[in-house]
Amino acid sequence: MTPASPAAPASSPAPASVQASVPASVPASVPLQAAAASRFAQRWLDAAPERPAQLAALSALSLGGVDFRVLLDRELSLGLPLERAMRRVRNLLVSSIIGRDLAGLADLDEVVAAMTAFADFAIRTHVDTLMGEMVAAHGMPLGEESGRPQQLMVLAMGKQGGGELNVSSDIDLIFVYPEDGETAAQLDLGQRQLSNHEFFVRLGRRLNTALSEVIEDGFTFRVDMALRPNGKSGPLAASLNMVEEYLIVQGREWERYAWVKARAVTGELDDIAALDAIVRPFVFRRYLDFGVIDAIRNMHAQIRAEVKRQERQHPERSHNVKLGRGGIREIEFLAQVFQLIRGGRDPALREKSTRKTLRLLAERELLAPDTVEQLLEAYTFLRNLEHRVQYLEDAQTHTLPTGEADRLAVARMMGCADEAALLAQLERQRTFVAQQFDAIFADKETPEQDPDAPALDDELDNLDALAARLAQLGFDDARAGAARLAATLQGPRLASLPDASRARLTTLLESALPQVATVVGEAGIGSHAATLGRLLDLFEAIARRSAYLALLTEYPHTLERVIRMINASGWAATFLTQHPILLDELLDDRNEGAGDLSQLARLLDEHLSEAQGDTERQLDILREAHHAQLFRLLALDLAGELSVERLADHLSALADTIVGASVKHAWNTVANRHRDAPRFAVIAYGKLGGKELGYVSDLDVIFLFEDDDQDAPPLYAKLAQRFITWMTAHTAAGILFDVDTALRPDGASGMLVSSVNAFERYQNGAAWIWEHQALTRARFCAGEPTIGARFEAIREQVLRKDRSQQEAQLKDEVTGMRKRMREANVNRSAQFDLKQDPGGMIDIEFIVQYLVLRHAHAYPQLTANAGNIALLRLCGELGLIDGQQAAAVADAYRAMRKLQHAVRLQGQDKTRVEPALVGHHPDSVLGLWKACFSSTEN
Repeated sequence: MTPASPAAPASSPAPASVQASVPASVPASVPLQAAAASRFAQRWLDAAPERPAQLAALSALSLGGVDFRVLLDRELSLGLPLERAMRRVRNLLVSSIIGRDLAGLADLDEVVAAMTAFADFAIRTHVDTLMGEMVAAHGMPLGEESGRPQQLMVLAMGKQGGGELNVSSDIDLIFVYPEDGETAAQLDLGQRQLSNHEFFVRLGRRLNTALSEVIEDGFTFRVDMALRPNGKSGPLAASLNMVEEYLIVQGREWERYAWVKARAVTGELDDIAALDAIVRPFVFRRYLDFGVIDAIRNMHAQIRAEVKRQERQHPERSHNVKLGRGGIREIEFLAQVFQLIRGGRDPALREKSTRKTLRLLAERELLAPDTVEQLLEAYTFLRNLEHRVQYLEDAQTHTLPTGEADRLAVARMMGCADEAALLAQLERQRTFVAQQFDAIFADKETPEQDPDAPALDDELDNLDALAARLAQLGFDDARAGAARLAATLQGPRLASLPDASRARLTTLLESALPQVATVVGEAGIGSHAATLGRLLDLFEAIARRSAYLALLTEYPHTLERVIRMINASGWAATFLTQHPILLDELLDDRNEGAGDLSQLARLLDEHLSEAQGDTERQLDILREAHHAQLFRLLALDLAGELSVERLADHLSALADTIVGASVKHAWNTVANRHRDAPRFAVIAYGKLGGKELGYVSDLDVIFLFEDDDQDAPPLYAKLAQRFITWMTAHTAAGILFDVDTALRPDGASGMLVSSVNAFERYQNGAAWIWEHQALTRARFCAGEPTIGARFEAIREQVLRKDRSQQEAQLKDEVTGMRKRMREANVNRSAQFDLKQDPGGMIDIEFIVQYLVLRHAHAYPQLTANAGNIALLRLCGELGLIDGQQAAAVADAYRAMRKLQHAVRLQGQDKTRVEPALVGHHPDSVLGLWKACFSSTEN
């Protein structure tokens, strides 16, 4: 809620005299002739001989550059009171707008921006004057707690709040003052003390009169105060405490819609910020709020019912371009429903302008760009038509006039030959808007049910009947499915639901059961009972969050996608149950861009910067962004569109992005930091280092810095600790990654953060062979690039050491470490452990690490962090190992990674499979192991 008007007039003043001649490029007669189409403008022009010249002069200017103070001062210099002077400026402005608009010199942007700017100016000017008079009579109102002088906050709502005010429109206002208290009256000066409440109520009344009273020169603006707390029955002005209590206790859904556009026109910045902190959580929920669809649908139905009633009583007043079918209000609803659903998570969507919001929806891929362009075209057409209807008599009307002559005049103002042509264009635009509105707001029908079939709830006590129902649908394990269904619905978590939520959940289940049968049958994997059980786990998790139930109700195709996903993957089912906010990711096909992280990095930086100072919110932003991107990759993975290698690349790049954002913004929370950007880097080891990250992989990292400042070591240690917290903390949005720093110099006993020089000394003088093995899969991940470059140079220098004279020792160290790992991970099952068993993935990784350490001095290309498969092939091509063996082991590694991935997707902790699934692959691995370590015991 900002005090600055989005349509404020330009700071540079207009020419000192508004009587300046019209530039040659704009003949003076053009706006004058155009304005004559308005009876209001013509009457105004005819009332005084100087007015045509005034209109011609002002119409020659872009109205965004008009200084209203110049115009007002000229009227005041004639000895007029402020109220009359303001009305005369208003009449000049409206007549000039009509002339410029109808002459084609101004577009919709200029028209609504000028009217908004003038409304802001009029309010501020009158408030300043009236406040001075009130203080002179009663003293300055002071806050009871703060003791600070109090200023009135005038909130512009509706189109003025959005910077899109009509030419002939009322203005919706709300008056708020910061604190209760009393005025500092000086009784000896005859001042009468008032409570702050009485002071600001009186000020509000006087402001309304100053703006809206009809006097000799008409009015400045009609004022509507119905949107204030408790509406017309509520006090004219409310304190911040009153507003907060009202919104928390009594605030209704339609008021959330109204407050989206609230904008403070007057008031102190600190007070406006305090009001914003009260209003924001009421309007914009922290979660995705799909329940608002039904609320707006109901509000829209009430509006439409009233419009239809009026049209029945007055058929000649049909074609309401604002409230009618496919009208302006439906476009506003289309824009604002996305704001209310998502504005809590995406601050950019708190925009107050309808047109700017629509463009944001295209940027956010929430509406198709071509749909947005057509909606903007319709909005411009309808708003222009609304203005031309109002231009006739400066009347606040939204329906086409009843007389044939007036309808023809409006049609000509719209550039149409006759009324029929206008109505044809109107019908085309309204039809498109109505179609888009229905796509979101049409009441979703429940699937057809046999009217004689018993309701699901009625069968819960009859397991046989429930099993028969499932069997009829095609469940192959109907009895087990029926038992689980009854146990869940009769369990304490769902049995105690409110009636409305219980009914919605039951309706969803009625829809889901046949879909479960179909999905399992078509997929040929999974079981009906298992998939139903996973779905019920999800429903139990979201049952008390009506927004999620609303999402599945409003978007039935999302329920089908959920069922397909949880049938394909137990891990996906668990992840979705833990993070139901990700249901939003199944709404459409936005997953196509899941691999492009440039936009994610930009949005992360934008959102984290906006939340600076609120660490809890920053942690949630990181988690929500990571989970959403991961879920998109999961959807592509389950659809068979990603190989295991490509998926690992994407997951690793995603982790790099999250790590980079965390380092940058965690540094901003470190007190006494001595530089804007830290000279600090995160080095990735293990799966992240090798770009082989999986869905649930830990991050193996170390931290390096290069900074001579005496305070650098403790500051970077604090940054590293904070980074770990940001990664590992459990919040309402879950966790990001577990972090393992055991590979840092000297392990758990070493410093958490090392200088680059200390790291280099350690690697060259004190590191064990197994630490050099780990270095083969290490890389710069995030942070200061120059430190990353130094690390890469150190890594290559260490890996390229000539170890040809210590070959036996190298083999002993590698095989010894492998033996210790096997002893620590004994597999006593009959299954094959893909990682730990002889011939498994770790054996392959150790072979590659040995080959790099042994031969990189002669073949520097081996130090490339290219992955195990590529390095095996390279070693074969270089003749370091048999080429056929290299290819066989590369195939084995790829096959085992696919099996490991499949096991993980089913939610199993241990990566063990039936030996038949790995076939001869372990034998190929063991053959190469023996070839490499023949002189050492296996």
